[in-house]
Amino acid sequence: MNYKLIKITAYALASMLVFTGVEMTAQATESHAVLPSGGICLSISRGSKLEDVSGNTAIPVKTITEYSADMSIEEETEEMTEEEMFRNLVSAQVRGYVNVRNLPGEEGEIIGKLYNNSVGTFVSEENGWYLINSGSVTGYVKGEFCVTGEDAVGIAKEVGTRIATVNTQTLYVRKEATTESSIISMVPQADELLVLDETEGWVKVDVEEGTGWISTDYVELRTDFVKAESKAEEEARLAKEAEERRKAREAAEKKAAASQKTTAATTNTQTYTVSAGGSEMGTAVAEYALQFVGNPYVYGGTSLTNGADCSGFVMSVYANFGVSLPHSSASDRTQGYGIDGLENAQPGDLICYSGHVAIYIGDGQIVHASNKKSGIKVSNADYRKILAIRRIF
Repeated sequence: MNYKLIKITAYALASMLVFTGVEMTAQATESHAVLPSGGICLSISRGSKLEDVSGNTAIPVKTITEYSADMSIEEETEEMTEEEMFRNLVSAQVRGYVNVRNLPGEEGEIIGKLYNNSVGTFVSEENGWYLINSGSVTGYVKGEFCVTGEDAVGIAKEVGTRIATVNTQTLYVRKEATTESSIISMVPQADELLVLDETEGWVKVDVEEGTGWISTDYVELRTDFVKAESKAEEEARLAKEAEERRKAREAAEKKAAASQKTTAATTNTQTYTVSAGGSEMGTAVAEYALQFVGNPYVYGGTSLTNGADCSGFVMSVYANFGVSLPHSSASDRTQGYGIDGLENAQPGDLICYSGHVAIYIGDGQIVHASNKKSGIKVSNADYRKILAIRRIF
């Protein structure tokens, strides 16, 4: 990724907790198969402040600017590059997660978890323990299970997800980084797109029609990382997920018809089979969705027969089962609960991409409202980079 774009600042890690001593213990043998939701992240973005934990005050972070030959030595040294911000991160490098403790030692109380490849902001070091702040968690992690400084830079670039959020009603995606270039796609307001490359005034993004360029005048840029999760947050998340599953099951039981509980769906003379192994309701969703393969794609549409866009298709399919989902592929990334890896996906799960969302049908395949040319169709789930997998049932 080319990080030539300017004006990136360190994002504040919210809800600072002040501890006289806090600590994290890394458990290399512990494993946590399902990561917290895709919405839980630390971001590096514009116009933010880096919190000073010890003094409980906000320190303005210098805006990054490109180097100029006219820049004085003092001005040059005051400028903070993105790599310098990454050096201030602490990244867990273990299987599963490491425990965050409130004292710099294993006798400390566990107050949260820092998942593998998750990050926090480095505050200080004490006897081989790093005091960090990540999300609402401030505590210690054993240094041998984490990296910071130069080692954190490369990891941050690998595990961080660069996102462009559209802040205008409709934004054109162009073939080249110029307003004279042809338009390959349109994306709606609040859509979140995966950034592949950056240059002055433009970012290259991944959309359903391929890769193209959008103007930075109409997007907000950030780099997302998974952050630590406190014990209270984990308990609340698990309770919410259980409640959402209960409600979804109840809604589906009322809506699912006997005809939707077959083992295959036939559309346009082609038969697609939903794989076994998932929940009954998730299977019913996948089979119902397959009935509309071959129908048209319509930007902004929600009709399963006359045309829908990707999120409109998913929304209308789930509405048939009494489940209300937003008409937004970005918002779909926070619905239900997160599933770690395509190998753990089940029929009915939402497969979320950059500016796109689909329904998993099993055996590595999805059904989705692709684009104007293809309409509603079946594709391999890994045809593009998957940003999140969300389970409703």
